[in-house]
Amino acid sequence: MVLIQEIVQQALSIGYLSVADQNRIQVLLQTSYDSEDLDAFIILQRAVVAGDVKQESRPRKSSLSHSKEAAYNIKLAYQIAAEIAFAAAIALTMPKNTQDRPSLGT
Repeated sequence: MVLIQEIVQQALSIGYLSVADQNRIQVLLQTSYDSEDLDAFIILQRAVVAGDVKQESRPRKSSLSHSKEAAYNIKLAYQIAAEIAFAAAIALTMPKNTQDRPSLGT
């Protein structure tokens, strides 16, 4: 089973995150991950925002009207925000272990 950490490490090393890898991360965030995966995901998000990792654009659905497409995009944005909030809530409720260090990004 591929871990989020592995996908992130590859994206950081090549500076690119494919749609397939974005989809894998989304599935893994909905099924199973650990604190190191969460750390890696946060590092990846920061790298994307900083421009260090480029995300492949998702294909546009040409059959949707503009208003339906906008509604779909808003729904997707809320879904992603909810997933991130959930992951953050889980991380914040975990007991702090000073020996638990993120394996990526430092």
